[in-house]
Amino acid sequence: MMNKIKTLVVAFLLISFASFAQTSDKPLKIGYTNVEYILLQMPESKRIESELKTHSTQLESQLKNKYSEYETKLQAYEKSAATMDKVVRDDKEKELMNLNNSIQEFQRSAQASLQQKEKSLVDPVIAKIDQAIKDVAKENGYTYVISNQALLAGPEDGDISPLVLKKLGVDPTKVTAEPAATKPAAQTPAKTTTTPAKKSSKKKN
Repeated sequence: MMNKIKTLVVAFLLISFASFAQTSDKPLKIGYTNVEYILLQMPESKRIESELKTHSTQLESQLKNKYSEYETKLQAYEKSAATMDKVVRDDKEKELMNLNNSIQEFQRSAQASLQQKEKSLVDPVIAKIDQAIKDVAKENGYTYVISNQALLAGPEDGDISPLVLKKLGVDPTKVTAEPAATKPAAQTPAKTTTTPAKKSSKKKN
């Protein structure tokens, strides 16, 4: 799940504060943080993961039902195709084709549904983090705050992550995870099951 979330925080990985422009009496002060790391430490993170898992499980269950129906009807068709009347055989083949198309369409819809669900859960939290970063920057005189993923070197005291976590109500002294720590794999309903078998039987006139 968190791997996908990375794509949702891209817009927040480089945050500048134009309103804090450098003046002659105010030296340039640059801080850095990691939005993904902060997100992983927030209590909302577990709730998001849980809701996405539930949603994904529901989609997978529906997809498995569709596969099961397809396989059952395909086996019945292959068993009796040779003795079927042409009209009946054509009708069965059309039904199988429609079921196959339905499965493929459901796979696409399920993926889109999961992505939309994830976005609806993550966006409000990202906005909350963004505001906290801006507040911390303003309160502590930072001219710019950048992503530590874009940072090649910098002083340890330039990391404002603990201040941002504190601003969000998360005790930084209890945070032990690293920025790239445990990231549960995303659930992808459409790709966890094998594509329906193609009909091997040919029409017989």
